[in-house]
Amino acid sequence: MRVLVVDDDVVSRMVLMHLIDSCGKFDIVEAEDGADAWQQLEGGLRPAICFCDLRMPRLSGMELLQRVKGDAALSTMPFVLVSSATDTDTVQQATKAGAAGYIVKPFQADQVRVHLTGFLDQAANGYQHVAETPAETQQRLGINGDRLLVYLTGFQNQLTAASAELDALFARDEVGEARNRIERLHAGCVTLGLHGAAAALERFRRDVPPELEAVQAALSDVIRAVIHQSALVRQISLG
Repeated sequence: MRVLVVDDDVVSRMVLMHLIDSCGKFDIVEAEDGADAWQQLEGGLRPAICFCDLRMPRLSGMELLQRVKGDAALSTMPFVLVSSATDTDTVQQATKAGAAGYIVKPFQADQVRVHLTGFLDQAANGYQHVAETPAETQQRLGINGDRLLVYLTGFQNQLTAASAELDALFARDEVGEARNRIERLHAGCVTLGLHGAAAALERFRRDVPPELEAVQAALSDVIRAVIHQSALVRQISLG
């Protein structure tokens, strides 16, 4: 699978490329800024996914995203923005523009792995996505599509953080607190109408101590469900 990495900071670019390489075998293509990336894309480059810095000279990540989404040949390519900015307005702007994900610097391997497995290995673990339609969720919660995307993006960030937190809790043998964390994530799935994702976490709400590897696999399933649902919401808003 070909992955495009765009960042004007060579060190950040190398770090991200290393993390991607550690997740599996990928053909990684790098671009030194948005203008370089756009030139390669116009020249026929067709990556399976793009990781792109937000703030760059000549052509920013947001501007590159807008060009990609406006090109029929590229619009379906998953585009993950990378930035040190964590304010809600920036995340919401990226979501509205069609970003499939948002990674906050400094990079964490789990954040990168989540997006790679979420977009490039949808069939992993035999998971089948079962959820309300976005319209049903919006009606039940009394919100519009933009607000639902904000909720889904925030929940995805929580899930990514939970992966590392659960590692630490299991290392300290704090299984009870780990189960409480899983319970809150389960409640998030139910609130957002992600029935299949909720089912993936259901068995870890019991009294039997869960195994870390199984929990992490379930979290990956849940993140895939969130990514899938976010894509549906965007398709509806664009259609």
